[in-house]
Amino acid sequence: MADNLFKVKIVSPERIFFEGKVSMVEFNTSEGELGIFKNHIPMTVIVAPGILNLHMEEEIKIAALHSGFAEILPDTITILAEIVEWPEEIDLSRAESAKERAEERLREKNPETDLARAETALHRATARMHAVGK
Repeated sequence: MADNLFKVKIVSPERIFFEGKVSMVEFNTSEGELGIFKNHIPMTVIVAPGILNLHMEEEIKIAALHSGFAEILPDTITILAEIVEWPEEIDLSRAESAKERAEERLREKNPETDLARAETALHRATARMHAVGK
């Protein structure tokens, strides 16, 4: 089974978030959801807010991945993440408050509101809540 594993490195501005071998990686991109196995065609993608699933040999690790870029090669994936968090690092009450604020901004339809920013905040809050199981 180990012959289907490939290297993944996830780096944020603060740290090397994850470095190890996996059998599959799933995350959101600007073009939609992506699932990567070993020997995938080379490509570069823009990461969109959502859940990151790292399929290990014995478990699936989940994290909230907010934005960045990913370089996909046949035997390696490198994700440069603006923000990425393990569930235990997420403040659930803060995420819920951020979700409520973003939803309110989108409901108001105020012409001065940056709708793209409010939508991104909503996606980030939702990803955080989903990562912790809410």
